[in-house]
This record gives sequence, structure tokens and C-alpha cells, in this order.
Amino acid sequence: MTLVTTATANLVEVFSAIQGEGLNVGTRQIFIRFGGCDLRCWFCDSANTWKADSQCRIEETPGQRDFKIYPNPIEEEQLLSWIKQQHQPRLHDSISLTGGEPLLHAKFLQQFLPKLKAITQLPIYLETGGHRPQQLSLILDQLDCIGMDMKLPSVSGEERWLAHKEFLQICIPQKEVFVKLIVSNETTEADLQQARSIIAEVSSEIPVILQPVTPLEGNSPTPPTAEQVLFWQSFFKEALSEVRVIPQTHKMIGQL
Repeated sequence: MTLVTTATANLVEVFSAIQGEGLNVGTRQIFIRFGGCDLRCWFCDSANTWKADSQCRIEETPGQRDFKIYPNPIEEEQLLSWIKQQHQPRLHDSISLTGGEPLLHAKFLQQFLPKLKAITQLPIYLETGGHRPQQLSLILDQLDCIGMDMKLPSVSGEERWLAHKEFLQICIPQKEVFVKLIVSNETTEADLQQARSIIAEVSSEIPVILQPVTPLEGNSPTPPTAEQVLFWQSFFKEALSEVRVIPQTHKMIGQL
């Protein structure tokens, strides 16, 4: 998949919601979900974002799910106007760039993010697969927090160890970053050892989130047992300072 290089972007949706994952769990965010992803993780609950669509949906009123449909691609001024509409005083804690894989739109974001920060004054949070370090470099100075989804091959079907390490090295010590690991009952000891080794080598202070996989309809990974999660947390804490277990909380409250 090629990078988007124009001043337009293919979107999936823009909406206001409670962040359900990672270190920002429980906070209110404006979500900008980009279309297109170059990964095919087995556990993905957003497979509809893998390919860019001809349309996107935009929430008219924050949190009301009163979506209207618009044609893709979207120009940056149009997207800015939608963010202004969402940005009510004191409501949101930050803006989430999610997907799909937002870094496929790095060229667009390089132009867009300074304008976004100027009109909202909100922190920018990037949710990413953490496998595109070159594209991260283009927008790193505009980001405030990065949630990196490190792919365990036994759970995701993807192997991106070298790119993950380079990605973290670029983040540290410039930006707040945490690593999220999706774990299932099929997670292997070798994958966990490799993940811990990479993170600890870059910095033992990087927070790690162990996120039990959420079951999907059909043939999907099975969540780990409580005993597995407890053991894995202990294993990571032998080398890292902060290791938390956080499931997808937004699904617990029916916010899909």
C-alpha cells in the first residue's frame, strides 16, 4: 500500500467517545479514524478499515451518534471544520488519530496537525501498529502521546520486530509512549521474551499494557486465562517498571 501524499485523506469516521484502551482509558476523545491498513491481524475488530472506502461518516453532535455520510477523500479544511464542530468547551481531553493505520497518511498529517493543534489546543494521541518508523519521524514533533500496538506473531499473524524496535528508539526520549500487547491463550513464550527484550533494551521505563484479546464472531483467538495473564505480568515486571492489564473497556459499556 502506498502512502497518501496529497492534502486529502481517506477517512472512516469522526466521532466523540470514551477511550477504552491503553493508558488513556476512560478519557473523552475526538476520534479521527483513517481508512487503509497494511497489516492483517487475526484479532482485528476493525477489519472494515483495512481498505479505503468511497465514503466516510461524520458525527454531527458529540457522543450522539447522529452520523452523516460524506464522500472520500476529504480535504483538510473540511476535516478541520468537523473537528471545530466536535470541539465543545471542556468536553474532550485529547484527539485520537486511529485507523486503520494513521501513519499511511503521514504526509497529510504533516500539514494537518499544526492546524489542528492551533484550533483545539488539545493533545494529539496516535494509535498505531508501530511498524512505520520513517513515517512517524515526519509528524513526531506534533504528537503528545503514542500508543504502539506491538504485534506478537502468535496472536496477530504479523512479525515486525525490527520495525517495532526502530519505532520505539525514535520515540524515546522525545515523546510519551506506551506499548500495548494483545494476548490470547495462543500467545507463545518466545514472543513474550522477544517483546520484553526489545522494550527493555530501548527503555525499561516504557509502560506496557497487556490487553486480553476480545472474542469476535466466528473463528477468532480465545482470551487467555487469569493464570496466564498473572504469570505474564510477573514475567514482564522482572525487566520493566510499569506493566498493566487492561481489557477493551469501551466494549464493556456497549460503546462499540
